[in-house]
Parts: sequence; structure tokens; C-alpha cells
Amino acid sequence: MGTVASMPSSSKSLSDLAGSRVVVTGATNGIGMATAGALARAGVRVVLAVRDTDLGARRAREFGGDCEVLRLDLADLASVRAFVAELDGPVDALVNNAGMFPHQRRTTPDGFELGMGTNFLGPFALTNLLLPRISRHVVSVGSEGHRRARIDPADLDYRRTRWSAPRAYTGSKLAVMLWGLELDRRLRDVGSPVTSMLTDPGWAASNISNKPGLGALHRVAQGLAGVVGNDLDAGAAPTLHCLTEPVPPGSYVGVDGLWGLRGRPVLSGRARTACDYDLAGRLWTEAETLTGTRWPLG
Repeated sequence: MGTVASMPSSSKSLSDLAGSRVVVTGATNGIGMATAGALARAGVRVVLAVRDTDLGARRAREFGGDCEVLRLDLADLASVRAFVAELDGPVDALVNNAGMFPHQRRTTPDGFELGMGTNFLGPFALTNLLLPRISRHVVSVGSEGHRRARIDPADLDYRRTRWSAPRAYTGSKLAVMLWGLELDRRLRDVGSPVTSMLTDPGWAASNISNKPGLGALHRVAQGLAGVVGNDLDAGAAPTLHCLTEPVPPGSYVGVDGLWGLRGRPVLSGRARTACDYDLAGRLWTEAETLTGTRWPLG
């Protein structure tokens, strides 16, 4: 791990983003809540893209500022399309934050393995559909867990590969890393002003393990994260860093602490597999087929 360099003179504060419009998925809890709250308090027009709109409305009241709440379930492509149709006007940035840990083998309404469908295929479709309206940034939350993953673009539903919860989660995050790599390449090829960046929040005390029947595990995970990991605000810092600092397009921003568990934002390296453009291209093609969405910029 490297250390955090001094901020360049061209860096911005969150207040410099006031008046811009940012979509944040998964904005009711965890890292997404911290990200959306910080943006709203800085005067950013925040679209809270959430499954639970009642909780979203409560968060909007808590955040203050200019918040719009729209329903989005990334595990359901019909919901993704409905969200895009309901959202009007241009967007400065899209933060693909929402994610889940698939504790049981389940499928989405579209028949995808739940972790892959929620963490990768849903955000992939959302980004393709929204991209013509985005003017600045696409920031997608990955994970250091991608280093332990393998992926077969022809077997994203784990029909030929043995399924396990950790394998499904880390595989979905490797998919996010590869998608971000290919998205950056495509944006550069067409000369788009939009940048694609990836982040990792470290080990933050989020609610990703807060599922029915896992109360004790969730409490243990949060307790450990509170000791050796980042709090939610620190976990949101890498994403906010991408929105305010002159981060090179295609970068992966993690944290500078030991083993990537906690610390301040820093440019990070990624696993060799996550740098494989051929694999990323094959994954993109498969994702287009599965989601019925296409690269929208030519």
C-alpha cells in the first residue's frame, strides 16, 4: 500500500459541487447513506435511488438540502428501466454504490444469480441506460475481495461452478472491477468527457450482513469493523474523493491502511485478473446479452 499524497491544487471541496446533480444507489443505509448525506449537506442535488422509498423519504428529511427519492431495485431489470424512465433531466454523476452479500442461493426476477444480478448486472444496465444523460462521472463501488475471485463470463449464474456465498460475492465484485475497466476504455475511445472510476471503502460497519437469521453474525461483523475498519463517513471518503479530486480516469481508489481495512483515500493497484481487457470485453458482451442493454455512445 502507498501513502496519500498531498492534494493537488486543482482539487475541490464538496461545496464546489453545490448545484450539481448526483444519483446515489443504495442511499438509505451504510456507505450509500453516508455518501448521499455528505453530498446533500454540501448543496448537491441528490437523487436517492432506493428500494424502500418510505425510508428514502426519511433519509431525505434527515439529510436536508435538495433530495429527490425514486424507487430502484437493481435486482429487477424492470425496476431499472422504470427508474430511468421516471428520472427526468441531466445527471452530473452516477454513484453505483448499492450492493449485497448473497447469504443464500437465490435468483432475481430475471433469473440471474442474486449477487451477480444485484451487484453487477443491474448497475451495468442502469449505467448503459443513463449514460447519454451523464456529464461527468460514473463511480462504482468495488471491493478488495475481487483479489480472491475468479469469473467465467459464460457462467455468471454458477451453473457449472460450485456456488458459495463468498464465491458469489467476490465474483460479483470482480465483475464490477472488470466492467469499470472496459467502461473506461470505451469512454476514452469515443472521446467522452465522462470518467469511470472504481472505489473500495475498506471494511466499514455497513449493513451488508444485516439479513434475517444473521443477527448475531451482523453484530459481530459490525463490532469488528468498528475496531479494525472504517466508520461509514470514512468508508464513503473514496467515492467522494473521486467526485472532488483530479483522479485519473479509470482509477481504483481504496484506503491507505494495512490490508486495505481502514484509512484515507489513496490510488490503489488491482489484481492482475481485474486488468485483463480481453476478459473484460467478454464479460461486457455477455452482460449486454443478459440485460438487453447496449453501449449507448456509438
